Formats: sequence, structure tokens, C-alpha cells
Amino acid sequence: NQNTCPVCLAMPGALPVLNEMAVEKCIMAGLATECRIAEKAVMDRKNYFYPDLPKAYQISQLYHPLCKEGSVAFDYVDSNGNTQHSIVRIERIHLEEDAGKSLHDAYDQSTLLDFNRCGVPLIEVVTYPDMTSAEEAGAFVETLSSILRFAGVSDCKMQEGSLRADVNLSLKKSGTSALGTRTETKNLNSIRAIIRAAKSEVKRQSKVLSLGNEIVQETKRWDDAKGVSYSMRSKEESNDYRYFPDPDLVPIHVTGKWKENIQSRLPELPSVKISRYVNDYKLPEYDARILTSEPSIAMFFEKCIQYTDNIKQVSNYIMGDMLRIIKEREIEFDAVTILPEHLAQLIGAVGNGEINSSTAKTTVLEAMFDIGSNPAAIINEKGLAQVSDDGVIRDVIKEVIVQNPDPVAQYRQGKKQVLGYLMGQIMKKTRGKANPDSAMTILKEELHR
Repeated sequence: NQNTCPVCLAMPGALPVLNEMAVEKCIMAGLATECRIAEKAVMDRKNYFYPDLPKAYQISQLYHPLCKEGSVAFDYVDSNGNTQHSIVRIERIHLEEDAGKSLHDAYDQSTLLDFNRCGVPLIEVVTYPDMTSAEEAGAFVETLSSILRFAGVSDCKMQEGSLRADVNLSLKKSGTSALGTRTETKNLNSIRAIIRAAKSEVKRQSKVLSLGNEIVQETKRWDDAKGVSYSMRSKEESNDYRYFPDPDLVPIHVTGKWKENIQSRLPELPSVKISRYVNDYKLPEYDARILTSEPSIAMFFEKCIQYTDNIKQVSNYIMGDMLRIIKEREIEFDAVTILPEHLAQLIGAVGNGEINSSTAKTTVLEAMFDIGSNPAAIINEKGLAQVSDDGVIRDVIKEVIVQNPDPVAQYRQGKKQVLGYLMGQIMKKTRGKANPDSAMTILKEELHR
């Protein structure tokens, strides 16, 4: 409990102060999801005992939230593998403070209280019951996460607790519109957990109803490792919290000028980028979606294409080889030290025949990750320049043919697949530097002599 203050710990005489940046980020989230922004919003006190909030109540919003009536549109793949389009309506986005964390039985069968995140501002996005499958719910959170990251509202790193999801779920009889009793599964911290928890709860509620029993409204906790949920407490309604306007915080007035200022700072969002990449850069939609999966990837891509006209090759290098190396090294894209202009130079070196594609994508790119140097320096230092002299390549090929009589005989008998083996021997002798197109042409010439 080191990252605390008198306000977090509810020391006598310590009063809360509203964080202006938190208000702006909440408004920005509303604008990014097409919400109506309230001209006047009020902070309310949730007068309900919280064991992990020192003052025993939470500051939130109920009656007059900052954002209302928005929507998020997205595509997702259903359980049958079919692509579906969905529009999920947002009921409200409100601002509130985070609570602490109770750690049960962590030490000597007692409960430890972690107050480090007490009072940290967060926003809660509440949707209407528009989602009808676990896959749709997972895709919604993934899309919302992308929107909020691009808008600069949050890094939305679920594994670090920056984004958590509560899944409210109820079943209804086929052919009816009335929803059944709902349950709420709290604090899911991955898309996988959201999908698994939702499917598990559907299965559980279906079994209860099929036995002629009633669903009990409750709040549940999901154990993703075990794949089971546990009841935490009976589900509360808003009247259980005894909301009233917080007397320590004045109302928030959002002027038109303030809203316009925030709107002007809202960057291009993923859906707009995808359309632009497809229409302006003629990229496949698959490429566009990968390139806009993270703000850092999109930023790197857009800077890179300022230095080269070969946009598709830039996309291929980022989506394929760069993301592969990042995954292998278990790092984030924004930790990459390669400069966009250096990747463009590497693509240019392949295009003008200075180096072959295989060496570029392995040896040179790996070295660029390691030392952040420009490709020309690495190619020169490691002696990786491509051999394009036909005479030199022909001499190597003649040597390979002499040293591999069996594969050569097999080729001449019609077994064309041994060409790959012979090319491999050529590349081995030239340390991967032979121009592959020239080498293949000359190899076929020599084999047919």
C-alpha cells in the first residue's frame, strides 16, 4: 500500500477532487462510440459498504452520466464459422472510482487489503442486451478495446487490469422477447475468459431451467484455469446502493466549446483507417485489419510508406516477419527500435537486387531488431550482398551438380521436386547470397546440358 494518499485512505478531513483529464477521457470515449454527451453530469455516491474502499462507499454516476445512447458496429465469426455483422447499442458511459482489492487467504488464513488502486478513475461502458452469443460478446469487447486504444482513452491491456469485463447473461424462451433472470460474472480479464465464461453460464442456466428450477439472480466469479464459476453474492439492484448526489463534488458542465475541443483531438479510429487503407492503398481488408489492430502498428506502417511506394511489401513485412519476431521475443510492438525508414530501405535493397528476400527477412531483419541499425550497414558488415554475377553463380552450380549425382539423375528422369534440394545446396555454398532467380535459370540450363 505505497501508491496511496490521504484521499484514497479516507483520512479525516480529506475530500475528493474531480480529475479533469478523467472527465475528458470519458467524453472522448463517448464521442468515439457515437454517444450523446450530457451538458450537465453529476457525480453520485454509492452508499453501499465496500470492504476494499477505506471510506466504505464509492463515487460513481447513476442519474446523470456523462455519455448516453451510443453504438459500436463490428463483424465477427460465429460458432459455425460464418461472418456476421453486429451493432451493439451503448446505454451509457459513466465515470467512477476504482476500488481496492481483497486478497483472501494469501497470508496466514487472513485477508489482505490492497488499496493501491483506490480512487483511480475508470469509465464503465454499459450496453443494452443486444448480444446473443459468446462469440459476439468477445468480438464486441475486442472492437471496443481497439476504439479506446486508438482514441487514447486507455491502453486496454486486459492482462494488466486496464480493461475488465462483467458479463450479464440471461436466457429467454424461443419465440418470446421477455428476458429471463440474469446473472453477472465479474472482472473477466481476457477475450478468451469472456467467451468461455459466457458459454459455461449458458450451459448452466439451460440445465437449471430444463430441470424445472428457477435461475437465482446473483453475482459470480469465474475461475478460468478450472473453467468453472462460483457464486459471490446475491445480485444487487441500484436501489440497494442507495445512490444520492455526492455532496463533496460539484456538477460537471460540458460546454459546447469544451466538447468541440475534445472532438478536435479525437484521432482517426480503426474503422475509418481500414476503409482508407483498402480504398487509398488498395490493400486487402485482411491486411488493413491486422495493420489497425494496434495504434503502434498503424503508426509504424503510415510512417514507413512515406519512404517507399511499395505499400504491399511494407504490409507483408509488418504482418509476417515483424509480428513473428515480436511474438518469438515476447515483446510489444511499441518496444520495437527499428525505424520506419530503415524497413523501407530494406525493402528497397531487396527490390534492386542488392540482397535476396530470404536473407532480408531473416538475417538482416533480426539484426535490425537487435541493434536498431540501418540495413545497409548490416549488409556491409556481415558481407550479405547478393551475388548476381552469372559467371560466379554458374561456377557454383557446376560444382553442386558434380557433388550431387543422384539428385541430378533423379531430376533428369523427371523428378522435378529435387530442384528445391539443389537450390538449397547452391544457397548453402553462397551463404544465401546467390540471386535466386538467376540461380534457378542457370541451374535448369546446366541440368539440361
